[in-house]
Amino acid sequence: MIMKKTIYQLGLWSLILALVFACEEDPVEAEEPTASFQYEIGETDFLTVTFENFSKNYESSSWDFGDGSEGSTEENPVHTYEAAGTYDVKLTVTASSGETAERTESVEVTDPLAAERALIGEDGKTWQLLADPSTGLNAIQVGPESRSEIWFAVGGTGNQVVDPCVRSCIFDDTWTFKTDGTYTFENNGDFWAEGGVWPEEQVGCFDATVEGSFTGIDGADLSGWDSGTHEFTYDAANQTITINGGFIGLSKVATNQEVLEPQETVIYDVIKLIDSNVDTLVLETKLEEVGGYWQFTLVSYDNPADEVVVEACEPTECTPLEAISPDLISHSFASNDASEWNLMQPITSNSGIELGVDDPTDASAPKVGKFIRTAQQFQELQFKLDPANAINFESLTTITMDVYLPSTNDYSGDLTDNVFIGFGATECPPNWWEDLHQYEEMAIEKDTWVTVTFQLDNPSTVLAPDNGATVYDRNDLDMIYIQIGGGDHTVEAEFFVRNFSIE
Repeated sequence: MIMKKTIYQLGLWSLILALVFACEEDPVEAEEPTASFQYEIGETDFLTVTFENFSKNYESSSWDFGDGSEGSTEENPVHTYEAAGTYDVKLTVTASSGETAERTESVEVTDPLAAERALIGEDGKTWQLLADPSTGLNAIQVGPESRSEIWFAVGGTGNQVVDPCVRSCIFDDTWTFKTDGTYTFENNGDFWAEGGVWPEEQVGCFDATVEGSFTGIDGADLSGWDSGTHEFTYDAANQTITINGGFIGLSKVATNQEVLEPQETVIYDVIKLIDSNVDTLVLETKLEEVGGYWQFTLVSYDNPADEVVVEACEPTECTPLEAISPDLISHSFASNDASEWNLMQPITSNSGIELGVDDPTDASAPKVGKFIRTAQQFQELQFKLDPANAINFESLTTITMDVYLPSTNDYSGDLTDNVFIGFGATECPPNWWEDLHQYEEMAIEKDTWVTVTFQLDNPSTVLAPDNGATVYDRNDLDMIYIQIGGGDHTVEAEFFVRNFSIE
């Protein structure tokens, strides 16, 4: 009986122990660590970055900020960089098991005021027009939006580019932009008086100290373009500079057009702003009516010794063509046979002439010429004497020409119904278009032949009267031009001409 009881108790305890050990949990394996973080750049101090650790299953952290500093073992460190740049930041976390995990991200630290500092410096920066032709860049240029050509430029090399010495007075102009939102323009005693804005007798480099020098055509007050201080705003996001008064580059250039007097506001597009040993600023405005642009390239020198000084052009030895005294200069435009012209031959110009086309009113009539306006900015048909000579006008009194303006041309915009005939001197300075004698007939009737007649002693426009009030005061005029439809626009058109004569 005792034996039975003992066996029973041993069995019971074995069962209990088996049940106890059967209920114990299996050991839990530790989870692997994962590294993750985010960062935030300071609003007021762009060099200070706050890091937030989002890692899991870790006991310690180690940060490498990518800038060669000692790093940090803080969980959520704050780090200040010495300069803007892109830094590879690595976070390494370590679990209790000794396992590690890493996370690397590129952190871009940028100076939100870097562009503004490039313009105004730390305490103001002075800019001037680029005066170094060796760069191949132009201080000033104007052309079509397509950039297919340059209509006019000052500075570099190429067609229609004027040597800096011709406008030497613009290269000592300075614009100083300051941290208080103002800029100061200094013309340093002289300025460029633009033709068509200033009276003819002032056009060119002019003394700013002369009383009344900032009085324009018809008495316009141009004093807002004199030296002075004005407000400006630089919009880095939209890349514009807005000035409230004054000008940058060339006085007559406004936001989207050319103007005859100072504007309250002018907006310039910032095309390029580079901060280097020689800082560069390229600005543009639009010419909306003709689909063009004005561009200005300015520089700022860290070392004043690097500045390029532009002197006025040295007087050049120049020999005009020998003048002859004809009693007739003519071209019928019917053909280029010798019997159809006297002394007068077309030369390459922006407009074209097709000789010997049908008369638009009568195909059986003698042939005429077709005047072809192309999509160039400045349009005139040019002629020179053959053999090459200048003209002495002593035996000549009258210009006549027949013109036909088709109504099929589009005159609703910039194209006009005006006819200009003029003379220029191409062999010696200045540029012929700055020293021309021009005769003008306005509002020509359409769809019929009209004879325009001009008396040589009564010009409509003389751009340099000091060189001669009429053509009779000149012996150097060697080029004849015809302009139909107006200038300073790119509207294409066709007209007809016949029987040009000066006699």
